[in-house]
Amino acid sequence: MPERLTGLARELGAVRQGMIAIGGIVGVGLFLGSGATIGLAGPAVIIAYLLAAVVAIPLGLVIAEMATVHPVAGAFGKYADIYVGRWLGFATRLSYWFAEMFAIGAMVTAVAVYLGFWFPDTPGAVFIVGAAVIAVALNTQGVGRFGLLESGFSTIKVGAILVFVVLGAALILGGGTNAWGNLLDHGGILPNGLSGIVLSLTLVVASFLGVEAVAVTAAEAERPERSVPRAVLGLVGTLCVLYVASMFVIVSVLPWTEVAEADGSLSTSPFVTVFARSGVPYSADLMNLVVVSAALTGAVSHLYLSSRVLHSLAEEGYAPQSLATVDDRGVPMRALAGSTVGLALAAALASFGTRAFLPLYGTGVVALLAIWLTIFYCHFRFRRALSATDLAALPIRVPAHPWPSLAASAVIIVAIGATPWVPGLQWTVPTFAAWLALLAVVYRLGGWREKARASAHRSS
Repeated sequence: MPERLTGLARELGAVRQGMIAIGGIVGVGLFLGSGATIGLAGPAVIIAYLLAAVVAIPLGLVIAEMATVHPVAGAFGKYADIYVGRWLGFATRLSYWFAEMFAIGAMVTAVAVYLGFWFPDTPGAVFIVGAAVIAVALNTQGVGRFGLLESGFSTIKVGAILVFVVLGAALILGGGTNAWGNLLDHGGILPNGLSGIVLSLTLVVASFLGVEAVAVTAAEAERPERSVPRAVLGLVGTLCVLYVASMFVIVSVLPWTEVAEADGSLSTSPFVTVFARSGVPYSADLMNLVVVSAALTGAVSHLYLSSRVLHSLAEEGYAPQSLATVDDRGVPMRALAGSTVGLALAAALASFGTRAFLPLYGTGVVALLAIWLTIFYCHFRFRRALSATDLAALPIRVPAHPWPSLAASAVIIVAIGATPWVPGLQWTVPTFAAWLALLAVVYRLGGWREKARASAHRSS
């Protein structure tokens, strides 16, 4: 199809923006990674999810503020350009793309893990390649159709969690399980002490990663000044309720020791385990079908996000100009092709089996948490740049600024600092640090500053 250098199509409303974000958020972090977090924290995983909300809610508000003023492709990378400097804008956007590569690889790896529930003798690489083909095919659709597909799949995921919570509540209230015994008789609420909560924080906070995706979709939103705040706040509120409720059900219906997988060798979803023990016919198979679709749509969503970030990098002069082209439906096909690295990485690591999941996922998580810290810093600079009149005109504002941002940043720093002691995450921070060092060299030697200035001059 013919390509053009014009912008992306504005076809997304608040609902579809939120649903694309949910497609990337509600997935392996909750359905698969929760086995590791429960193993680290026990029943106190509920407390860890409440702490994660302390991060997610301010982040949602901060993004909503800035995205209504700057509804552009590149989102927080652009904010870093404007309010801090070109180096941070360059590093933020390329690091987001880097994080998405690992996230996409983790998602398709999770598809192979889940399908192993039904087909234990089939090599995981077969499922990884199949999931990769589907993810790429769906991303070649126009953004309106893509948003519709993601909305449908995300609705299934949210509906499945609601059914899970309702059935779990019925088991607990109906006396079908020893809820208090499961919560208290296996080391108590804090079986691993406060350190268990701290060690679980990285993966728990990761369950909210993707909230920032609403800012990425702002460039394709119909009325971003209205749809972005609604999408962000609705998204964060929904996730907080669903996550806390589902974790409460898991550790109440079964002893946490029966769903814990703290050694990094994740084999199935705790959600599937709970249904398998419930005695409800075919419920485990249905739940496994849901988590397969969750991982697959997560890969689709993250591939979408990474292609848009790469497109933004090209528009700003930080990547080859050819990656900025879009076809006649507004799809950046070349940027999409350049964002399939994570799929190839997952296929290459398939021989390591389920143990490849946490290193892949964790590296992306650490990179995204660092970007969250950058977002909070950019918001601080953003607020300082606003006049009193501009501030009063904002359709949404973070209350009690800057305290929510400071509290959220503190939790993120603790989560990143805990990674050396979390099985499967020991090398995630050094890997990301090596990536930043590589970016610094490329930025210094590659002439990107001059190219970026020239691109900015052309666009103005």
